[in-house]
Formats: sequence, C-alpha cells, structure tokens
Amino acid sequence: MADPTPQEVRDFIAAGLPCEHLELEGDGRHFFATIVSARFEGLSRVRRHQLVYTALGDRMREQIHALSMKTLTPAEHAAAPAAPADGAAAAGHHPH
Repeated sequence: MADPTPQEVRDFIAAGLPCEHLELEGDGRHFFATIVSARFEGLSRVRRHQLVYTALGDRMREQIHALSMKTLTPAEHAAAPAAPADGAAAAGHHPH
C-alpha cells in the first residue's frame, strides 16, 4: 500500500471531522497536523485526539506511521494565531 500524501491525510481528516482550519505537513509516514474544530469544545486533549483517530479509521493503523497534532477550538485558535496557547501543542503517536 502506497504511503499517503499530506493532502490525502488532510482530506481523510476533513471527511470525518468538521474543521474550521486544517493544516497538515508530512513525508508520507510521519505527519504534523494543526486542527481547529468546534467539536473539540469542552473535550480533553486525549478525547480530541481520539476524534481525529476515529476520522482516520483504519488508515491510522495501516498507512500512517505517526501523527503529531495540535488540536484547538476556534476560540483557542483565534486567541493565539501566531503561537499555540500553553498546553495546546500535543504530540500524538499511534503505536503499532
């Protein structure tokens, strides 16, 4: 199975999670995403990451080696457009 492109991973996330803003960088195996979604409102960082993993489904296990992400609500993103708020940056790695 071919490694996904950053655009494909971005599309996978966007298809399964309504996002106000979504940036994704990567090399086909390791990716870094900044995801802004109203669905994150009131959720812990772990629950936010679980929503993203759910959006990716089996691709997380089969195609994506590692995904680091910053998950923000629209208000958190608006409050810190140039730099993440304390505690907003988080690395997520899905074990094999």
